[in-house]
Amino acid sequence: MQSYSHPPADDPLFGAVNVELDHEAGTLVVTGDGVPRVVMERTGGAEVESHVPIGTRDPANLVMRVAGEEVELRPSKGFLTRTSYRVDVGDHRFVPVSLDGSRLSRGGVELGMFVSTGDGRVTAEWVDGRQPEGYDAAVGYALAAAFGTGAEPAWKLTLDAVLEAMP
Repeated sequence: MQSYSHPPADDPLFGAVNVELDHEAGTLVVTGDGVPRVVMERTGGAEVESHVPIGTRDPANLVMRVAGEEVELRPSKGFLTRTSYRVDVGDHRFVPVSLDGSRLSRGGVELGMFVSTGDGRVTAEWVDGRQPEGYDAAVGYALAAAFGTGAEPAWKLTLDAVLEAMP
């Protein structure tokens, strides 16, 4: 993977949102007029995983700051179910719900759906009637860009694991 800076996403509620992802360096920056700045960095000697845009899912090797304040970033390991690929940041949960999409919720209330191609390009669709804040959007865009969106169904993930374990 290489460094990507795409034209800003045109978010329907928050305007232009810029996403800059550098897989090799392990850095991600999200900015925009309607969202606080988010910086995520891969730290230490994390073994770089090519299928994870930020390079790792190990929380010990990731730091995330929103509006300059460090937040607790808790990506789960990801294995046999879509929910095993969830990522929590404070009261926010980001979890795959389809092959290509992941849902962002705050306090158990669904806010929107994100889709990312894994190269830093992200789109968001907000749930009608909900009032997401700029903080919510910034977290959603950052998580979608850093970890990608979507996952295979559980039966496919299980089958792949079984086939991989066979001699």
